[in-house]
Amino acid sequence: MCVMDRLIGIDFGRKRTGLAASDPLGIFASALETVPSAKIIEYLKKYAENETITGIVIGYPLNLNGAKAEAAKDVDAFLPRLKKAFPDVPIYLEDERFTSVLAHRAMIDGGMKYKDRRDKTSVDKISAAIILQGFMDRKSKGL
Repeated sequence: MCVMDRLIGIDFGRKRTGLAASDPLGIFASALETVPSAKIIEYLKKYAENETITGIVIGYPLNLNGAKAEAAKDVDAFLPRLKKAFPDVPIYLEDERFTSVLAHRAMIDGGMKYKDRRDKTSVDKISAAIILQGFMDRKSKGL
């Protein structure tokens, strides 16, 4: 089996967490999965058995004024567990404002039916892909 380098995008939520992965060149992000938040570390460890995780990008909830949103507390509580599980993997925080809106827009533009768009697991993993893609785009521009 060929192991490839991947960045992982995370849209962390209290109940569910959306995941995305980059292509091996770090150009494109693709929605991966939505898993129960309680099982996220277990899922990522299993994923890392077949792919090399070179970085983890977590959506960080901010208000419109740039201050931490209420949901940032959940991410702050999750970060030490993630760092302990993956001590050698760099972890980046990415502003996640508007990702849910962008995810819904992407689903509509992609022709997804209304019934399917109501499935929050789709929104979570697409949001993770948007978070990861935004990070990779900024890095490629040197920002």
